[in-house]
Amino acid sequence: MNTKLLKLLNRDSRTPVADLAVMLGITEEEVRAEIREMEREGLIRGYKAVIDWDRLDSAYVSAIIELKVTPKAGLGFEDVAAKVMKYPEVESVYLMSGVYDLNVVVKGKTFQEVAKFVAKELSTIESVTSTATHFVLRRYKEMDVELLGTGKDERGSYLL
Repeated sequence: MNTKLLKLLNRDSRTPVADLAVMLGITEEEVRAEIREMEREGLIRGYKAVIDWDRLDSAYVSAIIELKVTPKAGLGFEDVAAKVMKYPEVESVYLMSGVYDLNVVVKGKTFQEVAKFVAKELSTIESVTSTATHFVLRRYKEMDVELLGTGKDERGSYLL
């Protein structure tokens, strides 16, 4: 496994194979073969564009939901995580250490839509004992890509 290749692809998966080969000091065919092998093994799970949704008029609302869960015997948190990740509103699910168990990133058209989803879907899953919702107000960096542009923090700045 070529971790340098993985890091380059993670930074920009559209980097031409010829450029990757030069950066790694191997042939283009070797790069292609390594990528194919990593895809086959499931190490590379997909390729995505990082989009600054705040720059579109049709922007959406995103929230981070903390779920506290009572794990099931023999399954741990896997059963709940498998249920949660099936919802189309859910972008990411992480098992966490600390105060809560699952971190769920959710998207929706409005704050109300996300709140309704949490209340009617996530909080009613068996084994979920509590939820805490944190709405994302602004993204500054996502997946190693800086999203800072001309947008300003609308909350303003205050001196105490």
